[in-house]
Amino acid sequence: MASASYHHGNLRQALLDHGVALARAGGPDAVVLRDVQRLAGVSNSAAYRHYADRHALLGAVKVYAMTQLGTTMIDALEWVSDGDSRSERALNRLRATGQAYVDFAVAEPGLFRTAFAPEGIEPLDGPVPDGRHPFQILRGCVDELVAAGVLTKARRDGFDEAAWAAVHGAATLFLEGPLATAGAERRQLITDRLLDVIGDGIH
Repeated sequence: MASASYHHGNLRQALLDHGVALARAGGPDAVVLRDVQRLAGVSNSAAYRHYADRHALLGAVKVYAMTQLGTTMIDALEWVSDGDSRSERALNRLRATGQAYVDFAVAEPGLFRTAFAPEGIEPLDGPVPDGRHPFQILRGCVDELVAAGVLTKARRDGFDEAAWAAVHGAATLFLEGPLATAGAERRQLITDRLLDVIGDGIH
């Protein structure tokens, strides 16, 4: 059987890989343990030794999707110039994370929807690793704004969540609802306007 080829924990990873592929293609509803087990070519009992039920598998896929979103945001930060002033750099880093957040949603709608699926909210396969949770990254950028004197401590409370809500709302509207029909140029214009408003609101 195909299961004989899995060893040293490879089956768990193989099941997760298939779950991620299903999520990428069809969102959280497509993550079905029976389908993952079939794709891996193993029995129900073999699959259940690694993921007891769909909730457990979905939790693991959610961790993966959230980590990928965070990684995209971190990668975007690498492109922010060190040549700007401290305040400009802090503002540009915040903007870069917001742009990356929206870009990921548009490029990977299945994974984005899965990352924020109401099911399996508590990840059962461990937390998002290495500071790669999107909100942690955003919070770090806001810390930099405060340190640079761009955002006062008095105005800090709630700013992280408000900025997150803004970019998440735009990303969601681009995937479903009336903005789903917007072309790439229109989406970028709307995203630019949104990020402008966030940046202007800091001062």
